[in-house]
Amino acid sequence: MTGASRGIGHGVADLFRERGHDVLAPSRSDFDLSDLDAVRTFATSEALGQIDVLINNAGENKPLSLDQIEPHDLERILAVNVSAAFLLARYVGVAMASRGWGRIVNISSVYSLVSRERRSMYSTSKAALNGMTRALAVELGPKNVLVNAVCPGFVDTDLTRQNNTPDEIAALCALVPLRRLASIPEIADFVYYLASDANTYITGQCIPIDGGFLCQ
Repeated sequence: MTGASRGIGHGVADLFRERGHDVLAPSRSDFDLSDLDAVRTFATSEALGQIDVLINNAGENKPLSLDQIEPHDLERILAVNVSAAFLLARYVGVAMASRGWGRIVNISSVYSLVSRERRSMYSTSKAALNGMTRALAVELGPKNVLVNAVCPGFVDTDLTRQNNTPDEIAALCALVPLRRLASIPEIADFVYYLASDANTYITGQCIPIDGGFLCQ
């Protein structure tokens, strides 16, 4: 699992551990997801052993207006949010297929389906992740490898609280029919379901968890 040091990723990793699973969650110091050679080396290492579930959670968001974006900004966002996830799914997914079982869950965003100002790079990368999810589901499905994406809306994380004042949090909640932020456990529980034996027929889906935000 990538991106498990905080927020949704931390909650998902904790849930898997609580339910008795071994979790491999490399930190940024273990390898840089923007270094695709390092990602390939990591993904093909025999030391990894058998991986039954891959969760691509790591992602970066650098809000910039279109006239502020430089090529290196776009290259990094696409490398971390798309290319690294693709390479991990490529190598781990092929190994899963050879064993006839596997689950891949990509953590996308509601901003893969809608967007807002200063989110052009992020929305582009997450929309690409959705496309990858569908394509891999088609290719790996015959080998019983299910691939899905979860698209969270506004989630109550430390980063959300850090980047928004109480008034801004209230404004976000007002955009959601349920009138609140999602909790990390609500996201983690659904990720766990998609990655578990209980999920036998959901694949190729990009599923919002947004409290009804996209219904409006």
